[in-house]
Amino acid sequence: MAANRESNETILLIIWGQALIAMMGSLYFSEFLHYIPCELCWYQRILMYPLVIIYGYAAVKKDIRLGWPGLIMSGIGILVSTYHYLIQKLPSLSEAGEACGLVPCNGQYINYFGFVTIPFLALTAFLVIFIFHMILLLQGREAK
Repeated sequence: MAANRESNETILLIIWGQALIAMMGSLYFSEFLHYIPCELCWYQRILMYPLVIIYGYAAVKKDIRLGWPGLIMSGIGILVSTYHYLIQKLPSLSEAGEACGLVPCNGQYINYFGFVTIPFLALTAFLVIFIFHMILLLQGREAK
């Protein structure tokens, strides 16, 4: 039972660390590289930044139940990031990104290996958070 509790605490720290890295990465892009976030980037930030606090608090209290808002927010973040990534990569949706605000959402500040863009990084972070949270929930069910 103690090993399972330590495993859960480790997973909570991984989730918190992923949210923190994503937040710091987005701040690095905007504050140090001076990339201006588009409208969809702002929505992703709005969904990601609170996860640092939510999962940090859950990790300190060692209680995944405190992270429920994070599961919902990361799920929504997956949808927003996927849409944003598709706007960047699918020509049929590219026109939708041009009317996104002052900064077009179909612009790509980075494009490593031909597919790693900022929305792709956000999507990866949201997926890691969501999947690890689901793992914790499933482990909690099996323990009962």
